[in-house]
Amino acid sequence: MKVLAVTGYKSHELGIFDEKHVGIKYIKKVLQKRLISFIEEGLEWVIISGQLGVELWCGEVVLQLKQEYPQLKLAVLTPYLNQEERWNDLKKEQYQSVLQQADYVDTITKRGYESPSQLKLKNQYIVEKSDALLVIFDDDKPGSPSYYITYAKIRSEHSGYEIFYIYPDEIELAYQDELESW
Repeated sequence: MKVLAVTGYKSHELGIFDEKHVGIKYIKKVLQKRLISFIEEGLEWVIISGQLGVELWCGEVVLQLKQEYPQLKLAVLTPYLNQEERWNDLKKEQYQSVLQQADYVDTITKRGYESPSQLKLKNQYIVEKSDALLVIFDDDKPGSPSYYITYAKIRSEHSGYEIFYIYPDEIELAYQDELESW
């Protein structure tokens, strides 16, 4: 696997409304652990769409990992132009920071928001451009990651496309491990 798409819940779907929320630390820790194992197996690119929450946090993790793994590259493929225009200034700043440091940035539809079909196209396009999908997901709370998973499952039926899941218990375990190490 050379190219990995990463997605998960938007921050509001996780009940996270502040970047200082303690849960972000553990989500990033689990993402980092998984990404390192993939890098050691030959991962070269991580693709995100730049949505708030798991994807943007993953972008930050990739940028940190590039210090130790300079061969790792980050691509941000946004669904439409100016997806951040309605976000608050702090979120815009976080987003712009990731975009500015990414190795590749492009917009899939090349126009502003028009309809939800642009989001469907984004999910399908990113799955088609990647070799596998890593997704933070809870079967009891479908939410936005389920749209990616739908396309990924279709692709996996016709090819060797893999779907790797991070479930809530893995994030909880990272939290428990830290508590025990104190």
